[in-house]
Amino acid sequence: MMNYRRAKRIIGLLISILLLILIIPICLIACFFIVIESSGNPIYMQERVGLNGQKFIMYKLRSMYLDAEKNGYQWAEKNDPRITKIGRFIRRTRIDEFPQIINIIKGEMSIIGPRPERPEFVNEFLKYIPDFNERLAVRPGITGWAQVNGGYELSPKEKLGYDVYYIRHESIKLDFLILLKTIKVIFNGHGFR
Repeated sequence: MMNYRRAKRIIGLLISILLLILIIPICLIACFFIVIESSGNPIYMQERVGLNGQKFIMYKLRSMYLDAEKNGYQWAEKNDPRITKIGRFIRRTRIDEFPQIINIIKGEMSIIGPRPERPEFVNEFLKYIPDFNERLAVRPGITGWAQVNGGYELSPKEKLGYDVYYIRHESIKLDFLILLKTIKVIFNGHGFR
């Protein structure tokens, strides 16, 4: 398993460097439209919990209004009113996730793995899901088994079930299946978080 994870890291790094060249123009266009609709920084930076509980700053294109969390943090919903019009588009097409290529290059994330959660959510989930930290055994990913099997519709406990399944069955075959399902999710607009 360790050799597979090492190879996965190297392959993910190489793919990310190549993708970076392709996604920069898309991100610049998206940033332009984000700022037109809702002024402020188009890049959203948020603390997340990664491999072995290490905290890191995850990058996304901002899909919500600037004051979206003025009343405190909350779990994103399927038809969240805090999301801008351009935000709905970049979320549905997953363009908002493109800046996480930087997190992959930095070694904080992988292309495939459990989605990283905010520390506040991890602490909250641990109160009623004691084994929630099991999902921290691998690098978090841009896409994962839970995201292609329900995403927004899954409860934290259900997501954990998919994440643990992925960790226990991690393989090239499963990663390839997740990539294929991710492409399908992008076109039908379901899943992810």
